[in-house]
Amino acid sequence: MENKSDMTKPGNTGEPPRPEEQQEIKVIDYLRAVRSHIRNGKNKDAYSLLLQATVQYPEDPLILSYYGSLQAIVDKKFRSGVENCKRAIRMLEEQGPPSEKAYYPVFYHNLGKAFIAAGRKKDALDALKKGLKYESGNSDLKKELQDLGVRKQPPLPFLDRSNPINVVLGMIWKSEKKAPPGKKSGGRGQ
Repeated sequence: MENKSDMTKPGNTGEPPRPEEQQEIKVIDYLRAVRSHIRNGKNKDAYSLLLQATVQYPEDPLILSYYGSLQAIVDKKFRSGVENCKRAIRMLEEQGPPSEKAYYPVFYHNLGKAFIAAGRKKDALDALKKGLKYESGNSDLKKELQDLGVRKQPPLPFLDRSNPINVVLGMIWKSEKKAPPGKKSGGRGQ
């Protein structure tokens, strides 16, 4: 007799399971297919697969983390996507064993991507940097940070970036950099 679960695994093909096969699919098989779709730029297919996975495994933090990220990216449900990513991290923390900390970079990467989709760059940077605390060599986190770009220090770093003094000084310095060589803007004489 054939092992039915072997026939229903999506494996690395990235193929979503048929509805009659859903009961047989394990978390790892969903995740392999989801990662394959993401690598191939098929976020909608990955999201569709995760919708199925969350029904079968509603309390799996890794499924929820990927789901939250793609919920923000694909479905544009930013608040819900970010909250699902945060909830997944809380669930992982509650589960406890130190060996689970190996997953934290993935969780913070997903949270960072959800923040990026929501247009919350500062929060995304914070999440991605927090992920690097768990695995400083994580190439996915480093690439995401590089893609975001790193902001320069404000003119007066001891003041908050949004402080009016920093805002005005930043605008002045920025306009001086754009001025043609040999001319200074801002009404100052030479």
